[in-house]
Amino acid sequence: MVQGVSEIAAMCVGLIGLIGAAATTGMPMWKVTAFIGENIIVMETRWEGLWMNCYRQANIRMQCKVYDSLLFLPPDLQAARGLMCCSLALSGLGLLVALAGMRCISCFQGNDWAKTIILFIAGGMQLMACVCVFIPVSWTGHTIIRDFYNPLLIDAQRRELGEALYIGWVTGGFLFASAMLFLCRHMPSEKGSYDVYHPAPSKPTLMRYHPISSVSISSYNSRVHQNKKKKKKT
Repeated sequence: MVQGVSEIAAMCVGLIGLIGAAATTGMPMWKVTAFIGENIIVMETRWEGLWMNCYRQANIRMQCKVYDSLLFLPPDLQAARGLMCCSLALSGLGLLVALAGMRCISCFQGNDWAKTIILFIAGGMQLMACVCVFIPVSWTGHTIIRDFYNPLLIDAQRRELGEALYIGWVTGGFLFASAMLFLCRHMPSEKGSYDVYHPAPSKPTLMRYHPISSVSISSYNSRVHQNKKKKKKT
């Protein structure tokens, strides 16, 4: 009963993590314009994401432009794209694999060993998806903080942490929790595979020796005494 509840909880938490990873990948709010200094026009906001740049001014609709060339992008942005896509693929496949290992699914019914192995694989995939989310989000956050305090950059080139980074960190936490719920379980032993019959050692039987009764001893002594008397008479 407890394992069934933990499996359902792991699926729900993993689904939330998958949705969060998709939102983090698609949102353009990775880097946001930093409103510092007196000469910056505060009515204009610039967002930089993995796939596009967006501009928004007061009373004007937001305009977004997709990056023209993939090879022209910096290496950190290309790596962030690849890792986030890997996270989506691993999390989605992990949830699909976990469906086959759940107790409420008829697949592999009655084989607890196989179901546990499947859940272990799903948990490993969720854990790798968690790592693939944390690396680009933390890397981008470190770059933004480093450039913000760089005295060689002007104020217009500084950026702040966007909403997508915070969603990415929360998403990584959900994926990690889902992985732990899948992995924290006991490994059952497969019936008929490792059971070896050991015969119980036979206990040595103790032979009981009945003591000679006092009647038989007295009769034996009397016979011996009579034989001695006969020998003396002769």
